Amino acid sequence: MYGHSRGRHPGHVWFDGPVTDTGEFFSVSTRMESGLGRTGRIRTPHGDIRTPAFVAVGTKATVKAVPPESIAELGAQAVLANAYHLYLQPGSDIVEEAGGLGAFMNWPGPTFTDSGGFQVLSLGAGFKKVLAMESVSVQADDVIAAGKERLAHVDDDGVTFKSHLDGSRHRFTPEVSMGIQHRLGADIIFAFDELTTLMNTRGYQEESVERTRRWAQRCLDEHRRLTAERAGKPRQALFGVVQGAQYEDLRRQAAQGLVALRDSEGGGFDGYGIGGALEKRNLGTIVGWVSEELPEDKPRHLLGISEPEDLFVAVENGADTFDCVQPSRVARNAALYAPDGRFNITTARNRRDFGPIDADCDCYTCAHYSRAYLHHLFKAKEHLAATLATIHNERFTVRMVDGIRTAIDRGEYAEYKREVLGRFAGGS
Repeated sequence: MYGHSRGRHPGHVWFDGPVTDTGEFFSVSTRMESGLGRTGRIRTPHGDIRTPAFVAVGTKATVKAVPPESIAELGAQAVLANAYHLYLQPGSDIVEEAGGLGAFMNWPGPTFTDSGGFQVLSLGAGFKKVLAMESVSVQADDVIAAGKERLAHVDDDGVTFKSHLDGSRHRFTPEVSMGIQHRLGADIIFAFDELTTLMNTRGYQEESVERTRRWAQRCLDEHRRLTAERAGKPRQALFGVVQGAQYEDLRRQAAQGLVALRDSEGGGFDGYGIGGALEKRNLGTIVGWVSEELPEDKPRHLLGISEPEDLFVAVENGADTFDCVQPSRVARNAALYAPDGRFNITTARNRRDFGPIDADCDCYTCAHYSRAYLHHLFKAKEHLAATLATIHNERFTVRMVDGIRTAIDRGEYAEYKREVLGRFAGGS
């Protein structure tokens, strides 16, 4: 395997003192000979992110069940928290009073926050991110999952929604999202966008792309205003989000529209997110369409992707960073990643297996605990089970992406991909 380092990533710069100007925001190091993939570096006030990079998801200012110190030790370069959840609880004002997201959660490295758009709209419609069209017999523009009340309503100005916690009514607009994210204080923030589903009609997708473009302009303008108002605080980078579902013309149009936007001082987006509903089989194609339209000197973040095969496809087609809750979510349900594929630790064969999850893994869990012990913890419903399993799955994902980056730099990407995916697919 390539690029497997123990502990904190060797390229990760940690700041214990005052933040300083980091200069150029993004630079490209190595480009793949075939495809759109590259390695690079994102510079933030709280350290560098060497790309490609997996960003661990700490939705509510925590990667569930794992202390931030452990996330640093397993090599994660950055964490992403959720503006919607932190707005509802404990409140962005409290996070700001604590010194910002990083200080609040005791994470010294780079931080991201998403805009809240995905959660406002996905929780309101009752849908997951990826919808398979084969299972859908009808398309509609005002449809919700069976048996669920619609909690969110979109208009051209923003979204009115009910809290999933207590049913209280709230409203997000581009300006509100920018205000929340400025108070949260993450190094990289995202423009407020409209999430659509694969069940929306082509006509609605067209309207939504244009609505997201208009919201993006408002985000740029408000970001500029708030940045000037909050002088003295570390500058936050703002990413626009490309929508357009699975339509090539809409994806390219959306990307071009965001690239053309400028605020009152002539500044554009610092980078771009690739979001929206899509089918797994079309992931690489869609990321490729978007990457071809986006500036070479701006980073591209793919929202909500982490399965091993998807990460390779995403990198090849131009994604620089990506986030997903999947490694921690499946860990809490006893599913563990290993080089030979994903498996469930609670099966009978692990009951008396006193070896580690993966003998070649350098994570804390594999260094200290056996499969038999994790099997016992899950069967006994002990909370420690989720902690140890999550540490391993997050390290597995970070380590694999570290390997992708190293392999690209060495010109050995094809061999690395063949080695990793050949083994992973063969054993699952």
